[in-house]
Amino acid sequence: MELAYNSNYLKEKGKNRFLDPEKVKRRLSYYTSKDGEEMKIIDSHIHLDSYEEEIRTQILDDLEENHISALIAVSTDFESSKKNLLLHHQYANVYPAFGYHPEQSLPSEEKLAAFLAWIRKHKRDLVAVGEVGLPYFLRRKKENTDFSFEAYIDVLEKFILLAKELDKPIILHAIYDDAPIACDLLEKHGVQKAHFHWFKGDPETISRMIKNGYVISVTPDILYEPETQVIAKQYPLEQLLVETDGPWPFKGPFNGEHTHPKMIHYSLKKIVALKGVPTKDVYRIIFENTKKFYRLEI
Repeated sequence: MELAYNSNYLKEKGKNRFLDPEKVKRRLSYYTSKDGEEMKIIDSHIHLDSYEEEIRTQILDDLEENHISALIAVSTDFESSKKNLLLHHQYANVYPAFGYHPEQSLPSEEKLAAFLAWIRKHKRDLVAVGEVGLPYFLRRKKENTDFSFEAYIDVLEKFILLAKELDKPIILHAIYDDAPIACDLLEKHGVQKAHFHWFKGDPETISRMIKNGYVISVTPDILYEPETQVIAKQYPLEQLLVETDGPWPFKGPFNGEHTHPKMIHYSLKKIVALKGVPTKDVYRIIFENTKKFYRLEI
């Protein structure tokens, strides 16, 4: 299965690429188990609005061909949320989450209040609050400045309270030292439907998150990052999701390629190897995990 971006894609658009029966047979065999069960995926975390329009169009047109049932389109700020809402209205398999990514300067109190009010107004459109969290990387860049980490914690708490109010899952960017702080806030407010995307953390925090029922997702870096492999092996399959975090680029076998949700098929094959569970079961369980967590009617 090719993962490299095809620059001639738009030129070929409109042509039936399934005319070759042998190609059809090979492709279908990749996405079906030995007993004929279809192996579908959901990208649980993608910044769809951040792609160049041409590449985004390719991704959306490719979904059915690559057995991708849905995309959870996370947002980085107010404008990003508006773009993802529009994509949701244009494409039935795009499910938006609205939030403010923590690895940037905070909005003013007035702008944040307006954004939260807008999210409430569109509560029927979103499947989750996110991406929100804590600024692990930004904080290290600002170590010798008057950077206020407490202000970021306060904003995160506002989003956690909003998720609780709207009865929606929350999607978190909270890694390493920041993960226990996020757990403290979730426990404080009794929020259990939490998705830690691209999670990295210590064994104690992992055990705490498993006990609390939080889910995590792994990116295609599971193919070459030992740290991700260890976490995926330790975390229960029933609490595991998969994502691309696209358009974030990846190394290893994906070096130089545009990030596409179909890369998740390779992630799942790696999870199969790490868990020692049959391929069809890994696909089915992770698909159902995501569908149930986000209440997707697909």
